[in-house]
Amino acid sequence: MPDDDAIRCDACPVLCYIKPGRAGACDRYANHDGQLVRVDPHVVLDKALSRGASVVPFLGREQDWDGNIVGGTFVTAIGAGTTYPDYKPAPFIISSEVIGVDMVTVVTEGIFSYCGVKLKVDTDRYLGPEQNAVRAQGEPVGHVTTSEYGSQMLSLGGVRHLTGGSRHEGNVTCETLLNLCNGKAVELKVDEGATVVVQAGKPPIVNEVLEDRMRVGCGSATIGMFAKQWFGKVDEVVVVDDHITGVLSEHQAGKLLGVPETGIQMKGRRSTPGRYFQVADPGTKWGGTNIEDPLSILQSFNRKKAWPGLRLLMVSTTGEHYAYFELNDELKPVEKELSAALRESVARIKENCEPALCTVLFMAGAGGSLRAGVTENPVRLTRSVRDALTRVTSGGAPVYIWPGGGITFMVDVSRMPENAFGYVPTPALVAPIEFTLKLDDYKNLGGYTDHVRPLSSIVPGEGRRHVSPRPENPWPLAATKQNTES
Repeated sequence: MPDDDAIRCDACPVLCYIKPGRAGACDRYANHDGQLVRVDPHVVLDKALSRGASVVPFLGREQDWDGNIVGGTFVTAIGAGTTYPDYKPAPFIISSEVIGVDMVTVVTEGIFSYCGVKLKVDTDRYLGPEQNAVRAQGEPVGHVTTSEYGSQMLSLGGVRHLTGGSRHEGNVTCETLLNLCNGKAVELKVDEGATVVVQAGKPPIVNEVLEDRMRVGCGSATIGMFAKQWFGKVDEVVVVDDHITGVLSEHQAGKLLGVPETGIQMKGRRSTPGRYFQVADPGTKWGGTNIEDPLSILQSFNRKKAWPGLRLLMVSTTGEHYAYFELNDELKPVEKELSAALRESVARIKENCEPALCTVLFMAGAGGSLRAGVTENPVRLTRSVRDALTRVTSGGAPVYIWPGGGITFMVDVSRMPENAFGYVPTPALVAPIEFTLKLDDYKNLGGYTDHVRPLSSIVPGEGRRHVSPRPENPWPLAATKQNTES
């Protein structure tokens, strides 16, 4: 039995009993003198702060503040609370006016078991085989998925890891997602692959090596980009790449420039002229392969076409690895010092490589119970989002809504305010979501119009903080065609 002075928190399915002066299992709600209070502040975006400090304490404002901010104010769902046990209206349903049009923003924190992270890791280095498990603290929290141009991709989280395995697996998965979404560094280990430290907006660390840049392109693309700069300065160029290794003399770019045949013979599988697949196994060395000696991907030169003194440059797709050779009288490559012109071309490859970063995209489905906090007929909200009558944001940041059924959204966590995510120990992540639409459309949804209140009703003393919107984000209340048409 709970103590007599404990109160029950109904913000999530755990339903903690909280003693005075203590917080619940999620550290988000506490018992303060017998009252259930939110520990974290409720975040409000304030355009008036864009030129000043990024964070201003709410209680530091003039005490007669009436809720009207020059430039606009947007109430986010960060710290707003939930709709649990799911039939309650959203914690905040705020009215506003945009170019003479009455608008409503419905604000709530979603409790997401069906959620995960799509992690883009800018690196040419091999992290591990596709489909292999990705582990945190020894527990499987996701898997390697298909790589993209210059990046390795990981899919983390999801309901199977959060609730389908052991309790420890679920807790570690939840902790990993929470840390990534809140901008903290996380160490991951890929089965039969690398150890990588990832953090949103920071370069990855692969096997204790800090990545500096992502590749300029595949080997074939690099040949096409820089063929003119090599022409006349070297006889042959091989751009080593795990996916497509390029050879200048055979490539169409070399043919059009008049580069003669050199008699070079490559290992691997020849694709179209000047393009080779599978010259080596994937790895963390030259061009994302496992080779340390670039000559290991060459066969003997064709004696009928090669000549002594032939100049050969071998380089990776990031310019990190490079070597220059000249053929001796036996047509064997002998390493030589790079000329100033060739050093300049390698530097140009590096210059064209973008900085390596980790991108964390939070992805979740806004299911039935969350929608019930917006309207008594939840499917109408789904249709309104699909018809672009309702704008969805997460912490004020723009989201991508996936086509098809439901409200499945994806957001770049680096575009959200700091510490926008929480958790409940079911386990599940807590993430902000806001729905903005015209007041008339909200009425047509069967929304909770009797709970609509103006911004001025949010008074000092309710534990809020104002932050400036990120300059790269569109303003959530900005006029659109849909919300300005009569």
